[in-house]
Amino acid sequence: MSVDPPRRNVALIVDDSPETLRLLTDALDGAGLTVMVALDGLSAIRIVEQITPDVILLDAVMPGIDGFETCVRLKRNVALANVPIIFMTGLSETQHIVRGLEAGGVDYVTKPIVIDEMLARIRVHLVNAQLANSARAALDITGRYLLAVNEQGRLIWATPQTYRLLAGPMAGGSQESLVLSPAQKGWLEAILQTGGDAPAIRTDFHDEQMTLSYMGRLGPSEILLRLAPDAPTPSRAELRKELRLTARESEVLSWLSKGKTNRDIAQILGLSPRTIDKHLEQIYAKLGVENRTAAAAVAAKIIDKGAGR
Repeated sequence: MSVDPPRRNVALIVDDSPETLRLLTDALDGAGLTVMVALDGLSAIRIVEQITPDVILLDAVMPGIDGFETCVRLKRNVALANVPIIFMTGLSETQHIVRGLEAGGVDYVTKPIVIDEMLARIRVHLVNAQLANSARAALDITGRYLLAVNEQGRLIWATPQTYRLLAGPMAGGSQESLVLSPAQKGWLEAILQTGGDAPAIRTDFHDEQMTLSYMGRLGPSEILLRLAPDAPTPSRAELRKELRLTARESEVLSWLSKGKTNRDIAQILGLSPRTIDKHLEQIYAKLGVENRTAAAAVAAKIIDKGAGR
């Protein structure tokens, strides 16, 4: 029985210097990596649309868009979220190093490049990336909605089913567009201020009620969160099924049937009274009624029928 040869890791080198490209291509090929080359940032962005490298070596100073902006744009691609980017440059001042790390790089190597040091760094980052990918795949198998955000509430990574939940309705589903809402950011700020000593919150994700919980830090700027779907009460489930309401509309109608005022419902659900008014307008239209009394009567009848089954 034939055995497939081990897969070669793929390295993308982005540099406009022929000398640097020649040096690194020979060294990485000799170390068993498959090498791809881009002479500028835009070429690198086009390449990663076709193939996902395992590591990217990126020059900070290039014609056109520089390496820092190239890194930011590359990291918008969700497939590259866990791909290590190592900056290469003659710029060695602290502000340049910080800028590279803030752009999404994991390491910073100054020129002239010492090949043995570069290969050692690449091996370390490849192992770390592979471990992270394995851990996230294992997390996904558990069926839990897990995601990691930075301190500004922007998504760093998510398990596949979580990403589908977050990105589904968004145009293009780009990672850059996935940011916690203002209310969720406020909760995250409280978490960071208290060192994690803050309760989970109930929140809305595309018409689904979820509980958002803090799980801990994975790194200096990587915060692990968990989403858990709320189990609907029997009354909400019945209302949603029988009246073809959204999850939020069934929740509003359920509280309405219990005698809660619009202001009460707004406070319970963490919404504005104006938003509750709009939900009720939709509910009245779907039920074919004109006021809250009639809507409550319809709801009570369905809830009673469900309870008697």
